[in-house]
Amino acid sequence: MANEVTMQQKIKVISKLTDSGCDTEKKLAKLDMPSILKIKGISIPDMNVIMKLQETSKSGKLYSYLCSGSDDIEKS
Repeated sequence: MANEVTMQQKIKVISKLTDSGCDTEKKLAKLDMPSILKIKGISIPDMNVIMKLQETSKSGKLYSYLCSGSDDIEKS
């Protein structure tokens, strides 16, 4: 898929988040748009990654998202 976010892009966004003080799942979940816009060097693609990080963290699938994995059972 051409629009898939790479691990490098995800790590860059996570670095921006931690540099801005967002270093826990609780802080990640509380981020709103005004807070996200205050993060230095944030871009629209970064915002999409942040939203996906929030969604996957809340659903307990953060590791799968970071590793581009899936918990879906594959049919043989």
